[in-house]
Amino acid sequence: MSAPLPRVDPREVGLAPDRLRRIDEHFQAYVDDGRLSGWLVAVARHGRVAHLSTCGSADASGNRAFVDDTVVRLYSMTKPVTSVAAMMLVERGMLGLKDPVSRYLPEFGESMVFAGGTEEDPVLIPQDRPMLIWHLLTHTAGLTYGFQQQDPVDAMYRAAGFEWGYPEGFDLTDCCRAWASLPLLFQPGTEWNYSIATDVLGRVVEVVSGMTLDRFFEDEILGPIGMHDTSFAVPPERQDRLADLFIPDPATGRAVQAPSSLVRPNPPRVLSGGGGLYGTADDYLRFCQMVLNGGVLDGVRLLGRHTVGYMARNHLPGDADLEAYGRPLFSETTYDGIGFGLGFSVVIDAAANKVPCSEGELAWGGAASTAFWIDPAESLSVVFLTQLLPSSTHPIRPELKQLVYQSLVN
Repeated sequence: MSAPLPRVDPREVGLAPDRLRRIDEHFQAYVDDGRLSGWLVAVARHGRVAHLSTCGSADASGNRAFVDDTVVRLYSMTKPVTSVAAMMLVERGMLGLKDPVSRYLPEFGESMVFAGGTEEDPVLIPQDRPMLIWHLLTHTAGLTYGFQQQDPVDAMYRAAGFEWGYPEGFDLTDCCRAWASLPLLFQPGTEWNYSIATDVLGRVVEVVSGMTLDRFFEDEILGPIGMHDTSFAVPPERQDRLADLFIPDPATGRAVQAPSSLVRPNPPRVLSGGGGLYGTADDYLRFCQMVLNGGVLDGVRLLGRHTVGYMARNHLPGDADLEAYGRPLFSETTYDGIGFGLGFSVVIDAAANKVPCSEGELAWGGAASTAFWIDPAESLSVVFLTQLLPSSTHPIRPELKQLVYQSLVN
């Protein structure tokens, strides 16, 4: 079991208990009407957990409650962990942000760029600049996801077996070779598009470190900061804590158990740095607190303070936001006033976003409607866990932000 952050009376850290109850009441309605099977919300301030509540069931039968140590599929909440891994190698001088990806994965030096046409008859041109490690960290590499269904290149990914899973028998090396053989959506660095870039980055971490991604995570990140319930596979002793995966019934909107085709194998053959981790709220709060502390937790330093600060600034050219610079997002919220750093979204204009937040806030979420954010201005970390695929189903993140920020009174 991992060591949770210490608990505290919310009044000691400037949160109003009666206002925090509004969070529970609001999301209780999601369980009452069947939109969610179960959920957990945790709010930490100044390094202490001021509010942790759970509701509903972790399984389709309703026999297991969603509780504090329920294990969930984190999906894209894996991406910040992989980004931290890459930046640890940057700090050691083993990797550079301007390094061409092809230095470590030569196949990406040969990728062509989509310039028009259709899935069946694309017009392709050579890269006019190399894809860099920085492009992977910022999702400006020209890569994509098959499930987004926005572009002919997305369709090519699906045709190649990349939608919610991977072709049978593939490992991460095989995936990277296949992705490199598909066209880039645009010239590297010219746009932002949510993509498998962090999976490619995970493979770079393996090549540079000489370790498999699961071993690097365990030895360098998860083990040292006490995230003992977080891993790429759920071992037998944690299976009874793993939540089921749900999807919305198109007729009723109620959460129903997802088909087995959407459930990734355990253990996985592909170590997905973009979406492969399982974990708990306590563990992810520890990760958030490490970032909030400037790279250190309980005396264990993963990153230098300046490195974390560099990751947390907007890296999009011209200080643009995702709405202006990015392709359409598969999300339940808009990204006005939200830029992107190295592995996290970052708020650059809180007023433009029109959802209560603070400038400098770091965040992301997962495909199964999980979410987190880190607010340095308020010394605040928030984690929301559930297991409903896709995350665009309900406006959970903006609603949760409204409810958390109204509870701040000091």
